[in-house]
Amino acid sequence: MNLTTAILAASGGASHGLVAASSTTGTEGSIVSLFIIAAAAAVAPLLSSLTHKRVPDVVWLLILGVIVGPNGLGLAASTEPIALFREVGMGMLFLIAGTEINVEEVHGRAGRRSLLTWLACFGIGLAVSWAAVAASGTTGVAAATYIALAIALTSTALGTLLPILMEAGVMGTTIGKAVLVHGAVGELAPIIAMSLLLSARSPWASAIILLVFAVASLVAVAIPTRFILKHPAIGRTILHGAQTSQKTLMRVVMVVLTGLMALSAVMELDMVLGAFAAGIIVRALAPGNFTMVEGELRTLGFSFLIPLFFVTSGMNISLSAVAAYPFLLVAFIGAILVVRGAPIVLMEHFHGSSERVGWMDATCIGLYGATGLPIIVAVTELGVSTGVLPAWLASLLVVAGAMSVLLFPLVAFLMGRAVGKQA
Repeated sequence: MNLTTAILAASGGASHGLVAASSTTGTEGSIVSLFIIAAAAAVAPLLSSLTHKRVPDVVWLLILGVIVGPNGLGLAASTEPIALFREVGMGMLFLIAGTEINVEEVHGRAGRRSLLTWLACFGIGLAVSWAAVAASGTTGVAAATYIALAIALTSTALGTLLPILMEAGVMGTTIGKAVLVHGAVGELAPIIAMSLLLSARSPWASAIILLVFAVASLVAVAIPTRFILKHPAIGRTILHGAQTSQKTLMRVVMVVLTGLMALSAVMELDMVLGAFAAGIIVRALAPGNFTMVEGELRTLGFSFLIPLFFVTSGMNISLSAVAAYPFLLVAFIGAILVVRGAPIVLMEHFHGSSERVGWMDATCIGLYGATGLPIIVAVTELGVSTGVLPAWLASLLVVAGAMSVLLFPLVAFLMGRAVGKQA
């Protein structure tokens, strides 16, 4: 069996399982699927605790999604209502990721160096993608496929990394500060690249639309904000209601989130961009009250919506593709490490985002910086929906991203502990 035949067989098997699992429709089927997904979300942190959190919660969510989904036991299906919940969950994930962006740091020297590093990663990613396709003998591959692969290989899962960094005790250290800057750029740059380079429009037209979106987003938020500032009683009412069952502040945040997601959808941009922009705007508009907003956002997001997003992502993974190409999966994990991790290591050792560090610390920063999953899920979904990526390849990339979350921070933690013992 040649590679093309094997690819078609793996893709066909995955789609057959998905159709079979999706046959349960209607309100009853959606409620049952929602219950199964909620149960998986509840079990995941318990399993993570059993492994002393060495296997992160997000990895268990994906694993359980594979088990309960159409390619596993077939207990849950991706019905239309579930798909809507999933979109909102994705929006919450990237909203929270956007609130983690420190605009001042991104604008500073550290941010500029991190951006240059990401551009180098992207260039290497394009070269690696082209070389891999050429080595496989596949012809007629669209340029957008190389771009999608390069974006998937160059992201950093900042939101996923934050609790891991806290537990490792590196927040506030040189390593932690460097990871935060690389993480900010590693989330923002791929999202912009997706909007510019994976659109049906030309890059120039996409850039103009992106600029219009940015201006429209600021205007849409600035006008109500200016009105509230002119009428302080409204602002006091919102803040007072935030402490009651009305939760007015969170309602305003959800208006910003859904509004910018809707705006991006109407302008035919990826909704990830709208959600991420909403997070940056929320952080900028509520500096004094952000701690309160952050806590409630995390409660709303991580209790149900974001776990649902990752469980349903696992439900879309094709086990047949993973089983058919285990060596390709390992190659993808290595590619993420080389394409994203290696340039960060070199930059941190020879220049430093804030200060130069030794090889061991630079390697730890590179491992943390190469940890990526949410952007990989987003770009592969976009690629599959537009026909740029086959479903089997998307499954392998998502699993590789999950393995990066599992392995890279663990290795970095063990290296840091070894250095501590030597000291």
